Amino acid sequence: MASRYVIGIDLGTTNCALAYVDTGAAEARVAILPIPQVVAAGEVAERPLLPSFLYLPAPGEQPAGALQLPWDKQRDYCVGEFARAFGAQVPTRLVASAKSWLCHPQVDRRAPFLPLRAPETVRKVSPVEASVRYLRHLAEAWNYTMARDVPAHRLEAQEIVLTVPASFDAVARDLTVEAARAAGLENLTLLEEPQAAFYAWIDHFGENWRHQVQVGDLILVADVGGGTTDFTLIEVGEENGALSLTRLAVGEHLLLGGDNMDLALAYHVAHNLQKQRQLKLDPIQMNQLTHACRVAKELLLDQPQHPSAPVTILGKGRAVVSGTITYELPREAVEQIILEGFFPVCDPDAVPQSRTTVGLEELGLPYAADPAITRHLAAFLHRHGEVLARTVTSSSGRRLPTALLFNGGVFKARLLRERLSTVLGHWLADSGGTAPRELPGADFDLAVARGAAYYGLVRRGKGVRIRGGTARAYYIGVAANVPAVPGFPPPIKALCVAPFGMEEGSETDIPGYELGLRVGTEADFRFLGSTLRRDDTAGTLVEQWQEGEIEELTPIRATLDPQGAAAAGQIVPVHLHSKVTPVGQLELWLYSRDGAHRWKLEYNVREKLPSS
Repeated sequence: MASRYVIGIDLGTTNCALAYVDTGAAEARVAILPIPQVVAAGEVAERPLLPSFLYLPAPGEQPAGALQLPWDKQRDYCVGEFARAFGAQVPTRLVASAKSWLCHPQVDRRAPFLPLRAPETVRKVSPVEASVRYLRHLAEAWNYTMARDVPAHRLEAQEIVLTVPASFDAVARDLTVEAARAAGLENLTLLEEPQAAFYAWIDHFGENWRHQVQVGDLILVADVGGGTTDFTLIEVGEENGALSLTRLAVGEHLLLGGDNMDLALAYHVAHNLQKQRQLKLDPIQMNQLTHACRVAKELLLDQPQHPSAPVTILGKGRAVVSGTITYELPREAVEQIILEGFFPVCDPDAVPQSRTTVGLEELGLPYAADPAITRHLAAFLHRHGEVLARTVTSSSGRRLPTALLFNGGVFKARLLRERLSTVLGHWLADSGGTAPRELPGADFDLAVARGAAYYGLVRRGKGVRIRGGTARAYYIGVAANVPAVPGFPPPIKALCVAPFGMEEGSETDIPGYELGLRVGTEADFRFLGSTLRRDDTAGTLVEQWQEGEIEELTPIRATLDPQGAAAAGQIVPVHLHSKVTPVGQLELWLYSRDGAHRWKLEYNVREKLPSS
């Protein structure tokens, strides 16, 4: 039986939000849940957003009851607004950007290492656990607000659409699902964030969305949030006389966003403080300064009538009057640093700058080496140029976006939307086109949650669906059967098991190719992916490819039970069958030749996989 509510959850790098539709109401409309959270010590209030910050106080650091919530009087940690504000003063007890760590393959994302570089005596959590706590807070807030008297309305009983970046790989998606299930959320579907933003735009206009676009439009969804930048291209087509929507391409995962801009402003202020007042800030003060610069940036970009905004941090020693340091940050400096540093005018064939390789570096997030979002956009469009050229092309043979949908808190500033539109306008003029138009009606903070809830209705047959499926093609690595050569392992071929655009909930046989499966002993199963190879079908065997065309993903190390098919260490002839689950996980089934035995590989990061 279908649940009463469909829920959309935006598990954001900087903020989380929850939207819902009451399907039992006379009119099914998307609404936002105000989220109760601690906003000051001992004070709880509702906010539309839940900041994605986790504060882990030291014993005695907060008065008794300071962090309690209506549904939890004994809570010894804090999520949300107070965590972000107070945690900025004690950065070694503040977890931030946990979502960004979920897609970092060089660390154990289940290991407790956050806050990063905090002393050993400080409580720590894993990126997965931090995500669990954000999701659990949303669940508890919903159950307290909407389901106190009706157990059937509890969040865990509803149909939930949870969003992830379009650029998240299968491992990061799986970890997101793991966190959601640990928070008690089982009835899950995953949705890419840029698609969710577009669904929210459709919901905003209702049936009138068709008057805003036309056949042949190529819409760029530019999503720049606090921690990440995500690009998606959606094509407007026609089918049976009606407009249709197809997602054509998604960008790579870029750890680049408003947080980088805040840090750039903080460096600017710190440099001036040292130069003008001989003040050198310590790491804690730099963290406070970054938080203060974020507030000043939002004020100055949102309200350009202000010539400057103060940034204030705690001082050190007796030389600082009243124990604080204040600096007036000019609006011109903010605009110059952000426009020229993050949105510079560049050519359409520009490429992101690379960082000089060094032998040793601090362990941390793999931030984008080049902060220029416009250069990353140029590279994204160039990377997918061959695919775009197969559709409607411009007179020069190059196709560029004709419309823009902005999403993410960064684009609340009109100045930044205008700059990106201007850069794209120059590129289109060079190609014989006209400047792209901005699609109105964007909700920069809440669109992703709203669109996720709307997609819940789409899954029930109501509304407009964007065709898309998997954002990349997936392959299994197959060792070539060649004579042994000293010092050289057998070359790997890539067998396509899930073609680009394979829809969630669909499955397919891998025809005409029998493989040898080694059972009863630990072995690596190598998975690969490509966002560029659109024509490969299930069963396509790729023996050679250009650099960057197919990329190796995190391998699975597993021991598959022989199940009586053979002795341990022997080879069993198998054929393959793949399935993409509703939450976007890839399941690869291996069937013995006689059909009597089967094994399953899920593309995730579990060290030992259950066989069946």
